[in-house]
Amino acid sequence: MSNTSAQFDEQIASCRAIFEKKTKDYGTSWRVLRPKSLTDQLFIKAQRIQTIEESDTIMVNEGVHPEFIGLVNYAIIGLIQMELSKDSSLDLTESEALALFDKHAKEIKALMMAKNHDYGEAWRDMRISSFTDLILMKLLRIKQIEDNQGKTLISEGIDAGYQDIVNYSIFALIQLQEQEQTK
Repeated sequence: MSNTSAQFDEQIASCRAIFEKKTKDYGTSWRVLRPKSLTDQLFIKAQRIQTIEESDTIMVNEGVHPEFIGLVNYAIIGLIQMELSKDSSLDLTESEALALFDKHAKEIKALMMAKNHDYGEAWRDMRISSFTDLILMKLLRIKQIEDNQGKTLISEGIDAGYQDIVNYSIFALIQLQEQEQTK
């Protein structure tokens, strides 16, 4: 499992680097997004991945790799948005945004390592398309929870869904990298 830990760190660092560059380019403009808009943004990225996986023709010459990175970053943005009050400033400094990103990435990794231990690294035998489907299922669940004003009877909340989306996306990124290395 130490390999999984290092692979997670490598992939989250790659996602963070893009988050950092986009923060330099755009600031924290994403702070204006309401929770439902973030969920929809995640949904269209996951839907695009599924469409690419099922299609013989791709009209925009970008693969699934950048979309999985987008899923990681937008899900972490969702967690940050949940943490910050509606009254918080829309403008975060770059260092504040990165500190929040790092805090959530650390929490997500701890969750992944615990689940990975209990599941015996079953994700290594899964197909990338299964991660895509699981992410879409999580997003449909999140939409339902949002439609229920965040109330659940027995289920985990939106934050748990965002964390799972990050972990499934990281697993997909690890597998994509391993496939590329064997070519």
